[in-house]
Amino acid sequence: MKRIDVETLVVGLGPVGAVTALYLARAGISVAGIEAGNREAVDLRASTFHPPTISILDALGVSKTLLSYGLKAPVYQYRDRKSGEVFSFDFSELKDQTPFPFRIQCEQDKVRQEVLDALEAETDAQLSYRSRLLFLDDRGDHVLAWVETGTEVVQYAARYVIGCDGANSVVRKLLDLSFEGFTYPEKYLCLSTDYPLEQAFDGLSNVNYISDPDEWLVLLRTPRLWRVMLPVSEDDDDEALLSDATKEGVFKRILGSDQPVQTRHRTIYRVHQRVCERFSKGRIAIAGDAAHLNSPMGGYGMNSGIHDGINIAEKIVSVLQGGETGDIMAHYDRQRRHVTQTFVQKQSIENMKSMRKGWDQDRADKRERMEILQNDPEARLQFLIGQSMLGSLKEAEAIA
Repeated sequence: MKRIDVETLVVGLGPVGAVTALYLARAGISVAGIEAGNREAVDLRASTFHPPTISILDALGVSKTLLSYGLKAPVYQYRDRKSGEVFSFDFSELKDQTPFPFRIQCEQDKVRQEVLDALEAETDAQLSYRSRLLFLDDRGDHVLAWVETGTEVVQYAARYVIGCDGANSVVRKLLDLSFEGFTYPEKYLCLSTDYPLEQAFDGLSNVNYISDPDEWLVLLRTPRLWRVMLPVSEDDDDEALLSDATKEGVFKRILGSDQPVQTRHRTIYRVHQRVCERFSKGRIAIAGDAAHLNSPMGGYGMNSGIHDGINIAEKIVSVLQGGETGDIMAHYDRQRRHVTQTFVQKQSIENMKSMRKGWDQDRADKRERMEILQNDPEARLQFLIGQSMLGSLKEAEAIA
């Protein structure tokens, strides 16, 4: 059996795994990355990159796609579909906090391809696609991993393993870790179109959360398309939900007319809120969707996953190159699981509740809170620091 010795094995080369592996390779750590899918996999879900994530990519030299092709979105809006109320927030107010005071809307697969290009050019990195993890054996001072490729089974020997292999993580399952939480009862329909939806609204921003107790919406603009996400009944047949009739009904309610709208993609998926009981065990860590799942409200999923990956990668570098002797895996677990529970999960659940209810229920409380934020610069700044994820990174760093 072929054996490959590396300092770190990264399982899963989506955005989280690819960025994590690139950080390690750039730091001079030998890293192997395996991916069960192919290099050109397209994922239409995540498209929002928050300021600290942009900074991470820029520091690694892989922000060209984001900055030249991606759509900058400093302003985002909360809108009430029935009353017409609009509250806008501008990340430009964070200009003294970050060199990138804006979100960028960009398809995650385009950014992933740039990261993989950079990773493949690194002499300390070796990648294998269509390669499936079979088994892990933590020997105390290293981990053995058996991986099935298209032609053989290969054994990897690594000082550390990082599982970035998504919601159905093989790494998490092999560690026998529980993944507690819940799945929202609704299904979610995502429609992508190049129709100029901005013409149907007054002052529509590139990122919009439209609350409505009957049919809430998220409208996100990417460089090429508008994405519309909305809840649909779990009892409805998927074929019917993806039909022209459903599509036409959705856009008729958005536009208020029978204007024909062509879609480029139609997708149905479920939304989960789950957190793994531990983010590390022995010399093995998990990051991103392998460790936590949350609703897309706020765009925290992919971003927090990349923050997970950089956190554990920094700690591995500190051991392998700096002689750190502390329990870095336990430290990683304390920092990132805390942030997941206190910010990512909490905020995304609150955002989902707000979208579902609309402003008609709790109108006075919501208006009062929004008016405070609109009229109090310091309160608004702290709110934006939280929403941008700058606050969650600082909070994690402060945990010993």
